[in-house]
Amino acid sequence: MATSTASKISPICRLSRILPINRQIFILHQETISYSGPRAKFLENIHPNSFTRTNILASNRSVIFVKHSCNFSTTATYLKQRRTHDDKKRGLGPVSLQAQKMQNKAEMKVIKVWRNMSVLQLADAMNKDLDHIFEVMIYVDNSADYDEPWKCIDNIKVIQEIVKKSGMRCIIASEPTSQNTHKEIKDAEKRPPAKLHDCVPRHPVVTIMGHVDHGKTTLLDSLRHTRVVDDEFGGITQHIGAFEVCLDNGEMITFLDTPGHAAFTAMRSRGAHVTDIVVLVVAADDGVMEQTKESIRLANEAKVPIIVAINKVDKPDADIERTKSMLIAQGLVLEEAGGDVQSVAVSALKGTGLQELIETINTQATLLDLKSDAKGLVEATVIESKTDPYRGKLSTAIIQRGTLRKGSYLVAGTAWAKVRSMFDDQGKPIQQAPPSTPVEIVGWKELPSAGDEILEVETERRAHEVIHLRQSRKEVEKLKEDYVVIQQKVEEHLKEYKVQLEEKKRMGKMRYKIRGIRPRAPEEKSSEPKLSIIIKGDVDGSVEALLDVLDSYQSTNCILDLIHYGVGPITESDIKLAEPFNAIVYAFNIGVMQPSVRQLAKTHKVPIKEHNIIYRLFDDIRAELEKLLPPTEAEEFLGEANVVQEFIVTEGKHKLPVAGCRCVKGILKKNAFFRLVRGEDPIYEGRVASMKHLKSEVDTVKKDVECGIRLDSPTLQFRPGDKLVCYEMKQVPQTIDWDPGF
Repeated sequence: MATSTASKISPICRLSRILPINRQIFILHQETISYSGPRAKFLENIHPNSFTRTNILASNRSVIFVKHSCNFSTTATYLKQRRTHDDKKRGLGPVSLQAQKMQNKAEMKVIKVWRNMSVLQLADAMNKDLDHIFEVMIYVDNSADYDEPWKCIDNIKVIQEIVKKSGMRCIIASEPTSQNTHKEIKDAEKRPPAKLHDCVPRHPVVTIMGHVDHGKTTLLDSLRHTRVVDDEFGGITQHIGAFEVCLDNGEMITFLDTPGHAAFTAMRSRGAHVTDIVVLVVAADDGVMEQTKESIRLANEAKVPIIVAINKVDKPDADIERTKSMLIAQGLVLEEAGGDVQSVAVSALKGTGLQELIETINTQATLLDLKSDAKGLVEATVIESKTDPYRGKLSTAIIQRGTLRKGSYLVAGTAWAKVRSMFDDQGKPIQQAPPSTPVEIVGWKELPSAGDEILEVETERRAHEVIHLRQSRKEVEKLKEDYVVIQQKVEEHLKEYKVQLEEKKRMGKMRYKIRGIRPRAPEEKSSEPKLSIIIKGDVDGSVEALLDVLDSYQSTNCILDLIHYGVGPITESDIKLAEPFNAIVYAFNIGVMQPSVRQLAKTHKVPIKEHNIIYRLFDDIRAELEKLLPPTEAEEFLGEANVVQEFIVTEGKHKLPVAGCRCVKGILKKNAFFRLVRGEDPIYEGRVASMKHLKSEVDTVKKDVECGIRLDSPTLQFRPGDKLVCYEMKQVPQTIDWDPGF
């Protein structure tokens, strides 16, 4: 029975070679089929020819029917697509899935890849954007470390997987030479000057400069009808601020408020170089001061016209004529003296003279005929930059050419941005910023430096090219600097080698030879105390000012080591960095710190010192430096006695000299030090062996009391007229010889 049904069973079990099927012997007849499963009644009603082609036995021992019209063969060997009626007429054979796969593979795009190629280079090779590459990386193992466009992918399998999942093929090739790449890439540059008919009028940019506490911010508050000065720590401006003021007549003026403190020279310089007009504020009671002279020099270097605002004229001790004379002495020839420099007497507190000052600014702006090209790529200058804990890296800039809009691509130094949002000086969002507009830009990938030139580029790829080119140039410059240092070290080594070679020739080879293992030279450890610090500031300009003051430190008594500096709040990485150096973290004008950071600093015993005023921060640094200095011994004068006569006393077999003295100043103490002075020369310094009043040994002798003093030196001879000075040595803390300049 089994033999007769074998030929009929074999078609039923064809798929058993490729699928895990539980086989069961069927009893097949020509007309009917019997089956002992739950589907027996269902099977009896079906013609046997309808399933004689392919049937599968399922795990529950029931039959799964596959219709004869199935389009694929069920054998594991062929598993190919069955020919259609048209294919049979044309004489085409069946096409296997493997052949289809080979055909699709041949149609795939082939790209060249190489080891250690960057993410940006891979995107360029695949002709895809960076977002596509980063999205594919989500599904590729070991690709989490390559999260920046310039990071090199050192794992070739990761590159191959990215290409494969993007529907492409890759071949490994050698990296193209950098010379050919650099020839194609050009740095972003300013556009040529615009034609006159393309320019439109713009409002002026006015920088307010002057000495500290001469009323610059109060004057700006009076013009803006605000009270910015109330929010400033210590009553002094420590940031450069950009404000757009709408005057009563409807005209607009952009004001830049610069700090007048001595530490903020770089901020004043930036303000002078991006402005059209400088308003020099001079207090009528103080006159020309140090930072006033510096502001005049910076304005003259930038070739910017100056308008003098003589402030505080309402004070009783104000002397306007004296102030004008001091300005003329500094080279500012006022209109009263036949010059072209206009001066206005104002009182920022009372509001007097402000209208005349505004008219003077408008007159000067009209004479300058300020125009700019509002179309094309944007050109601007970074005034200030900072890191906001909620909005990320942002910068304040003055637009000088073009109109900035959302979505623009900007480069500044080695930082780039895609403008996500823009805000005016009052924090309100804006959609575009024409020339002379101060704007806060959000969307920087890296924080630009204050004073950097901002240039707009066409695409994100172009921005990456410019940044990569500038970084490459910086690396080349650094290599050149390192090469100079290396050459100096080589020359020093050659000099030492020549000296050793001459010594070897002089002594002979065998005598000069050092036998045994040469001992390792001990490392020289500095015995000087060291203070390690980390500086974090709120904005880039403040950090720049702090670093400028720290650069003036040249004391040899204590080493001041700046480990790290940056813009933004204190982070956990700052605490971990400070711990091995025993460093102090200084936070300048930074807001509320995260509780986790404070707890970490407390756990690792890292001190955090917060300051809002710059001179108090440096007073604290001076105090910390002085704590590390060892105390010095200083003399403290106690008293003085005149030698009247010498006496010789006998103790045992020794004759000892005794000075008969009278205390003329202060008090004499037996346990203190004494100095014997003859004329102007000190003869002896040391202790006394005995001090008596009459015949009694005493510890102290007061003024106008006679006494006998015997010193420790038995051979010392006294003369009438000698002086004995009594003093004590006390430990006095040292002071650091560093003057920050304020």
